[in-house]
Amino acid sequence: MNEEEWSLIVPYLLLMKRDAEQRHHELRELLNCLRYVIRYGIAWRAMPNDFPSQAAVYQQSRRWMKAGYTP
Repeated sequence: MNEEEWSLIVPYLLLMKRDAEQRHHELRELLNCLRYVIRYGIAWRAMPNDFPSQAAVYQQSRRWMKAGYTP
């Protein structure tokens, strides 16, 4: 995702303040991981090791889906 695309989508993804204590990963990184899972149709546990934990990606994706965002 290039910078222009990211700048268009980020306002819709901010469900909590940028400095929220529970945020340990950048939203862009989590979104890229979610897009990877969807694109390749892999199980959460099959995510590459250089991604944030599957729990972190899954938890944030659930927040987005609950808020009505679908990639």
